Amino acid sequence: MSNQIMPARPTSRLTRSDLADLNAFRVVERLRSFTKAAVELGITTSALSHAVRNLEARLGVRLLNRTSRTVAPTEAGSSLALRLDIGFREIGDALDEINRMRDRPLGRLRLNVLCDGARLVMARHLPKFLSQYPEVEIEICVDDKMVDIVSEGFDAGIRFGGTVPEDLVAVRLGSDLKWVAVASPRYLYRRPQPVMPDDLRSHACIQIRTGQGTIYSWEFEKGEQHYAIDVKGQVCVNETTMGVELALAGVGIFYCLEDRVSENLRNGSLRIVLPDWAPIEPAMYLYYPGHRRIPQGLRELIDVLREEIALEKRAAEDLPSGKRTG
Repeated sequence: MSNQIMPARPTSRLTRSDLADLNAFRVVERLRSFTKAAVELGITTSALSHAVRNLEARLGVRLLNRTSRTVAPTEAGSSLALRLDIGFREIGDALDEINRMRDRPLGRLRLNVLCDGARLVMARHLPKFLSQYPEVEIEICVDDKMVDIVSEGFDAGIRFGGTVPEDLVAVRLGSDLKWVAVASPRYLYRRPQPVMPDDLRSHACIQIRTGQGTIYSWEFEKGEQHYAIDVKGQVCVNETTMGVELALAGVGIFYCLEDRVSENLRNGSLRIVLPDWAPIEPAMYLYYPGHRRIPQGLRELIDVLREEIALEKRAAEDLPSGKRTG
């Protein structure tokens, strides 16, 4: 594309189309990607590109320099984006003030949630929130990859404690988590029972590739003793559900949260290997940017999740000891 100034049409007032296109440009400039911006805005990439081109034509100045690989603002685009951020923040604050006068929140929340969090937190407790707050829409991206929720356009995320960036607000969800190695009775019948973590080196283990792309070292502890074992195996997975299914099929030993296999432990289809060595690690946390206003519905979501998780914990504690997992 050339850098020539395009003919502009005079504008006396902002229209609904102008505001939508200005916001579309603002998101593209922030994410530096039409593809990512289109996902956040919920429109096609072609529609987004068309909107930005129309905006540039109306203003008579180029706002973005595009190549096949990069998107970068021009000097005019940077200046406009800065002013728009201030203006849209004011609009958002004004709408928030109006919404606080409502009895119930409304809006849309985009969440980035790791796989275990999706199963153990959102799938269990989101239905309660949805029934209580029908005017709030939720979009959930389930992904174990570590992403920057701010640059990717998410309102909040769920991660394990200890992995949340320090510059974000983190809210604890429930108790610390127990990690266990598990295998099917069929597998354990064929192989000698491990007694020490090092014994796993001679077993068939189902390896785990983390969201950072590395093969996870299985961690064990007992008193002051700590082990991190680089297990070997014929298969490697990058999410828990597949690993559990392979363990149930007798492929080998798998390492995961005890809560993910609680039903399998109850019915005997899986057994804990090295139960005395199961480590307790930090709980999951919901986290969000603290430097900008908290979106409508997020506080209510946090309250519902924490309340439901607490109720679930009390119910588990009230079960007869013979029916608890472990």
